[in-house]
Amino acid sequence: MTEHVRFSSLDEFWPSYISQHMRRGNRRLHFIGTTMGLLCLAAAALFGDWRFLVLGLVLSYGFAWTGHFFIERNAPATFRHPVLSFRADFRMYGFMFAKKMESEIVRLKEQVAPHSSAR
Repeated sequence: MTEHVRFSSLDEFWPSYISQHMRRGNRRLHFIGTTMGLLCLAAAALFGDWRFLVLGLVLSYGFAWTGHFFIERNAPATFRHPVLSFRADFRMYGFMFAKKMESEIVRLKEQVAPHSSAR
C-alpha cells in the first residue's frame, strides 16, 4: 500500500502505519517488544554493556515482525519507511500505554470514511 508513497511527516504517515496494525494481537506483540527494548536500553545504561542494546533491537523487532508475518500477514513498515516506522512505533506504544489505542483507531477510521464514500 505505501511502497512508493513518500511521507513528509509522522502525522501524514500515521494513518497508513495504523492501517498495517489493525489486529490487536499484532499491536500487543509490538507493545511487548517495545517494552523489552526499553528495558534492555535501561540495562545497557545501568550496566554499561552495549550488548543489551543489541538484545533490545533483536527482541523489539523480533516481536513486532512476528506480529506482522503471523498475525497481520503483511510486511512491516520498517522495510519501506524505517525512521517514520520507528517513530510511529513509539506513538502507538504511548496510545496503548494510555489505553487509548482503540479510540485512536476509531478516530482514524472516521477520518478516512468520508473520503472513501466520495468515490
